[in-house]
Amino acid sequence: MNISLLSAAPANSFGFMEAMEQGGFVAWFILGVMVIMSVGSFYILFTKLFEQQKVMNQYKAVRTNFWRTNSLKEGATKLEKNSAWRQLVDDAVAAEEKHAKLNDKLEAHDWMHGSLQRSEDSINAKLAGGLPFLATVGATAPFVGLLGTVIGIYRALINIGMAGSASIDKVAGPVGEALIMTAIGLLVAVPAVFAYNWLQSRNRRIAELLSGFSTDLLANINSNGSIKPMTATSTKTAAKAAAGRTVPGAKPAAGTATTTPKS
Repeated sequence: MNISLLSAAPANSFGFMEAMEQGGFVAWFILGVMVIMSVGSFYILFTKLFEQQKVMNQYKAVRTNFWRTNSLKEGATKLEKNSAWRQLVDDAVAAEEKHAKLNDKLEAHDWMHGSLQRSEDSINAKLAGGLPFLATVGATAPFVGLLGTVIGIYRALINIGMAGSASIDKVAGPVGEALIMTAIGLLVAVPAVFAYNWLQSRNRRIAELLSGFSTDLLANINSNGSIKPMTATSTKTAAKAAAGRTVPGAKPAAGTATTTPKS
C-alpha cells in the first residue's frame, strides 16, 4: 500500500531547472553572467591572497639578512629576484648612482625620495590589480539578480493576464525564478565585498612595510651606510645583554635579601 502511494506522488515541476527553463534565454544568460562574476571573484581572492602572503614572507628575509650586509648591492643579493623588496633596493641603488650628478643637495634628496616613491607606487598598483573587479561585482551583482527578478515578475503577470486568474500553477514558475535570481545575486555580491575589504586591509599593511623600508633605504644612502635599522636578532641580543648587565650603585629591589660581609 505504501508503494502505491509513493508511485502515485506527483512529480515536482517547480524546481530550479524547471524555473530556469521557463525563464528561457534571458534567465540562463543572467545566471551565466553571475557564475562568471563568482568564479572571477574567488580566482582573484586566492591569487591575490597568495601574492600578498609571498610579499609578507619575503619581508622576514629583509629584517634578518638584508641589513647585516655592508652595502645595498650586497644586501640585494640576499633577497629574492623579482620581489617587491628587491625592486625597491635596485631602484634605490640606481637612483643613488644618478643623484650624484645633481649639484643641489636639496634636489638630490628630492630625486632620491621621488624615485623610491615611484617604486612603491608601482608595487602597490600591482598588488591592487584585480581589486576593482571585486568592487564591481560587489556593487553590480545584486542589480544583475534584480534584473532577473523583474523579468520573472513580468512573466508572472503575463501568465496571469493570459489565464485570466492568478492561479498558483501559472505564477509559481516565474515567481520562483525571480526569487532564485535575487538569492544568486546576493550570494555572488557578499563574498566579493568581504574579499575586497580583506585584501584592501592587507594591502594597506604591505604599503606601510614598503614605506618604512623605503625610508630606511633613504636614510642609509644619505648617511653613507652608517644608519641601519636594528634587526630582530640584534634587538634580542641587546635585550639579553641589558638583562645580564648589573648597574653599579643600584639599590636592590624591595624584598630582596642583602648580605653584609663581616669584618
